[in-house]
Amino acid sequence: MIDNEQMNLLFKEAQKIALKAYAPYSKFRVGAALLCEDGTVITGVNVENRSFGLTTCAERNSICTAVAQGHLRFKALAVSTPDSVDPTGPCGACRQVISEFMPPDAPVRFAGSGEKQVNSTVGELYPLDSLHQLRN
Repeated sequence: MIDNEQMNLLFKEAQKIALKAYAPYSKFRVGAALLCEDGTVITGVNVENRSFGLTTCAERNSICTAVAQGHLRFKALAVSTPDSVDPTGPCGACRQVISEFMPPDAPVRFAGSGEKQVNSTVGELYPLDSLHQLRN
């Protein structure tokens, strides 16, 4: 597990990278910072397209980048949405991908530009995860 100080640093990385998101249509930038098992931090942003179905979310972007670099196990995830005052959690597609690579007890923090942060776990975001049940 990681402590609160490490999670704060991870979230700061998500905040920084969110400013580089490509969101000309929604104006809703998202940044994700993923802590790999070996301590490497991989970041990702949302990349929009005129066809919103082809948009890539920051969370999946960070996971795909990590996998491409040879990382398959992750300890924590932080997500920043600076264009929303309130925290906005990962979408359903992202939750599915997150659950593929992270254990149910892995911490997830998400927050907008306001004071409120949500500290959760993968298992709380994606309860009744049949994937992990099928693996057992």
